[in-house]
Amino acid sequence: MSIELFTLDNLQEVARLYGYWAVFVGIAIENTGIPLPGETIVITGGFLAGSGELNYWWVLSSAIAGAVLGDNFGYLIGKVGGWQLLVKVASIFRIQEQQLELARERYSKNAAQAVFFGRFITLLRIFAGPLAGITQMPYKKFLLYNFGGAAVWATTIVSLSFFLGRIVSLEQIVGWIAQAGIAALVLAIILLLTPILWEYRQKKLLPKD
Repeated sequence: MSIELFTLDNLQEVARLYGYWAVFVGIAIENTGIPLPGETIVITGGFLAGSGELNYWWVLSSAIAGAVLGDNFGYLIGKVGGWQLLVKVASIFRIQEQQLELARERYSKNAAQAVFFGRFITLLRIFAGPLAGITQMPYKKFLLYNFGGAAVWATTIVSLSFFLGRIVSLEQIVGWIAQAGIAALVLAIILLLTPILWEYRQKKLLPKD
C-alpha cells in the first residue's frame, strides 16, 4: 500500500467523506496492533469538529469506542499467539529469549500503567493491547484500564485539536502531538530498558553453581 495514501490531505479527505466511521475504524485498526495513522485521523476529526464540519461529541464517542475495541482485538491476538511471534521476530535482531523474559516480567509489573498511559506514547499505543495479552494481564483489569485510558486519551486529543484548530493549522497540531508522543517514547524506553539491562547484566555476572 502506497504511503501516499497516508498524507494529511488524504486523511483529511477520508475524515470528511466517512466522518465518525473514519475516526472509529482508524483508531480501532491502529490499536489492534497495525501501524496505521489512527491518532492522526482522530486529530483530524477533532479539527473538523472545531470548524463545524463534524460534531465534537460524536467524534469523541467514536474515538473512545474505536480505541477500546481495537485494544481488545490486540489483547486477544497477543494472548493467543503473540509470545511465539515475538520470540521469532526478536531472534532476527539477535535478542535472546532470556532478555524478552525479563522485559515481559518488567512489563507485567507495570501493565496497568502501560495500558492506561500507553496511548499517549508513540508506538506503545499500537502495541499496548497485544503486550497486555502476551503478559497474560487479567482481562477484567485490562478492560478497566483500557476503557479509562481510552477515555482520557480521546478527550485530550479531540479537545486539543477542537480548540487549537480555531487558531492554528492542522499540520501544526499533528506535528506538536507527534513530537510529544516521541518525547514520551524516548522517556519510556529509558525508564524501561535501564533496569532491564542492569538486571540482565547482574544475572550474567553471577557465578554459576
